[in-house]
Amino acid sequence: MGSLENKIAWITGAGTGIGLAGAQALAAAGALVIMSGRRSDVLEQEAAAIEKGGGKAEAMPLDVTDASAVEQTARDIVNRHGLMDILVNSAGTNTKNRFWHDQTTAGWDQVIRINLDGTFYCTKAVLGFMREQKDGLVINISSWAGVYNSAVVGPAYNGSKHAVVSVTETLNMEEGINGIRACAVCPGEVDTPIMDQRPEPPAAEVRAKMLKPEDLGNTIAWVAAQPPHVCVNQVIISPVHNRFYIKK
Repeated sequence: MGSLENKIAWITGAGTGIGLAGAQALAAAGALVIMSGRRSDVLEQEAAAIEKGGGKAEAMPLDVTDASAVEQTARDIVNRHGLMDILVNSAGTNTKNRFWHDQTTAGWDQVIRINLDGTFYCTKAVLGFMREQKDGLVINISSWAGVYNSAVVGPAYNGSKHAVVSVTETLNMEEGINGIRACAVCPGEVDTPIMDQRPEPPAAEVRAKMLKPEDLGNTIAWVAAQPPHVCVNQVIISPVHNRFYIKK
């Protein structure tokens, strides 16, 4: 597998959960990680922790639903570092009121704007740079619900995560000739703060059996470490105790 030394990796949703774990794993593998999210204090703290541990990290606060801010951030990264090797689209959300009987228009818009529009904006912002390099990797964090419809996440989340899987594969269709690869990572239940957004958050003993953020961090780093001629189109990963397989 290839080395991540001197690679520039931009991670959204990097303050907590899968995004943070991805940033930590990529930094441990030698990449300089640019950490974006909405909370600057959290980003600064986590970037400092990576630096203290011997990694290289920078915090760049960003709202991924702001297309112009996304474009400017991408330009700033390339202007400062000269490269854009890896993009990890990990910013994601859901709402407590998520089912047809209680989903609001505002809640729908929030989920679609972050999960889908944010993924598009960030990817679009880096593609030109990756084409010039004739190299680049986009890792989109989708979900088990992006492959199999889930009864627990609602129409907005199901729809957005299915769309992320589809959008990811169109990158491989169109941009493979330019040396650009894309992977949709589709995890089952992961013990991250998004679980607190469920109408009935899982109990501690249930969360203990779920995937952990570091499991996804290791997955992200493994995909990123593949040699340039290898495209990992999709990764479906779940806990052994998979509640989607358990009959109620």
